[in-house]
Amino acid sequence: MRRIAAVLAVPVAALAVTVGVAAHASELDFTHVPTANPKAPGLAPPNRLSPELAEIVSAQGSTTLENPDGVVKYYGYLDDGRPMVPALGSNVEAQKTEPDKNAYLVFKDGLKGADPAYDYGQRFLFQGHEAGTPGYVTRINLDADSDHRVTLLADKTSAGVAMKTIDGITWDPWAERLLVTNEGGSTGAVYQLTTEPGGPVDDISGQLGRAGWEGIQNDNRGNLYLVEDTGGANGTGANARARRPNSFVFRFLPSDPSDLKQGGELQALQVIVNGTPLVFGPTADGDINAPGYLALHQYGTSYPTKWVTIATTTASSPLPGPDANALAKAAGATPFKRPENGVFRPGSKFTEFFFDETGDTDNRTSAAASGGFGAIFWLDQSPKSDDGRIRVFYNGDQEHSAFDNTTFFSEDKIAFVEDAGDTLHQQRNGLDSAWLFDVGKDYSDPAVKPIRFIAEGRDVAATIDSGLSGTPGFTNDGDNEITGIHVSDGDPSKGGILGAKTPQPFKSNGKWRAFWTQQHGDNITWELIAAP
Repeated sequence: MRRIAAVLAVPVAALAVTVGVAAHASELDFTHVPTANPKAPGLAPPNRLSPELAEIVSAQGSTTLENPDGVVKYYGYLDDGRPMVPALGSNVEAQKTEPDKNAYLVFKDGLKGADPAYDYGQRFLFQGHEAGTPGYVTRINLDADSDHRVTLLADKTSAGVAMKTIDGITWDPWAERLLVTNEGGSTGAVYQLTTEPGGPVDDISGQLGRAGWEGIQNDNRGNLYLVEDTGGANGTGANARARRPNSFVFRFLPSDPSDLKQGGELQALQVIVNGTPLVFGPTADGDINAPGYLALHQYGTSYPTKWVTIATTTASSPLPGPDANALAKAAGATPFKRPENGVFRPGSKFTEFFFDETGDTDNRTSAAASGGFGAIFWLDQSPKSDDGRIRVFYNGDQEHSAFDNTTFFSEDKIAFVEDAGDTLHQQRNGLDSAWLFDVGKDYSDPAVKPIRFIAEGRDVAATIDSGLSGTPGFTNDGDNEITGIHVSDGDPSKGGILGAKTPQPFKSNGKWRAFWTQQHGDNITWELIAAP
């Protein structure tokens, strides 16, 4: 019997603090939140949103899984024998699992869960978990009651091997599988799994490659775009606070989009600056502010790009070499400064791909002019071609920095959220923010600024963790981070992939929905709604 919980009604206490007077959110003309929340010892400020928005809890870290497996018992904590909240004077607490990127799907015929007699509804939110051992994938059953709210989909492969921690996630309608990625560098992984517990879970890294995988996204031909975050070495001397560009943007052309285990071509993006490919150089200090990187980050310029094939795989011939990162370097692809996620612009027929650089997350960076504070790139290309052009859309600064997850809210409005980390939070006295950019605006003009629509706060658990950070034996992160920003109507067909339709969130019919996760601390996943 289906039991829709009364708690799904919006309680007043669950609404985030808003700023000013509310207007209709569907116009996507959000009011700018003027400042970030400050960082101070013992201070746990609430999230502050544009007044057009409010948020409700979809799940939180202490939510018990309906089908626990060993130490995997809660949405955001491992049941490892340690308390969720440390005793006074102690730094001993349970490992937090850090639910990360989200994927929203609607199945009209519903999905099965652990309880065969229960109707789980039609609307579901999926996410992988970034920390702890093992990694795992969960499903928030948005139509379900509290006892059936979160289902464990998998924590091991069909071969019985524990899953690695998970960063990125997407739904692949050609293979009819969830694809989740691991940020493990040369030991990284890509898994595919079904939307119901007990289904097959396959490690397809031999066909797609091993790298520090973060973002993963389809185009309309069934190709996959993978964004890598493998942090490079810091420089020396004046460059000691700047990282070398060391991560690549990849494209995988499957031999059979409906069966990724058959392999295909793995490609990496190459940028040609002033007639010369921008490549991984002989030294970190030589790369950090190389002329090519300074030119690439100049507003008003654009440069040719080419997808270079670095490997061809089959079901029986997996990826050669130590890892995809090394193969990309050998092939002369262009490394970026910690790119993390990318998304196609709606209405562009998958010819416009936006992706970000996180940068150095330290205001002492010597690479402010070459991506040290993060950047956003705009790639124009055809899914049918290897050639394109790239330009910088936005160069970060101390206030707008460390870009991570991204999603489009409309055809022209794209959101990027921050993962600045405790060090930069302290330096700028500001916690993370979510920013809304207009692709029709020229951000080379210093007077043109993005709109802050979330000034993330810091929950009590993260405030405690921030105080414990750096103490011997403490393993959890400190301040909260914004992750998993995601807007979708949940359409699981090929015509429903991100970028195929123009998003229309916050409409009264509720078809398009928006989510984000306040990672670290209590690990709350929120749904954004129009303010009452």
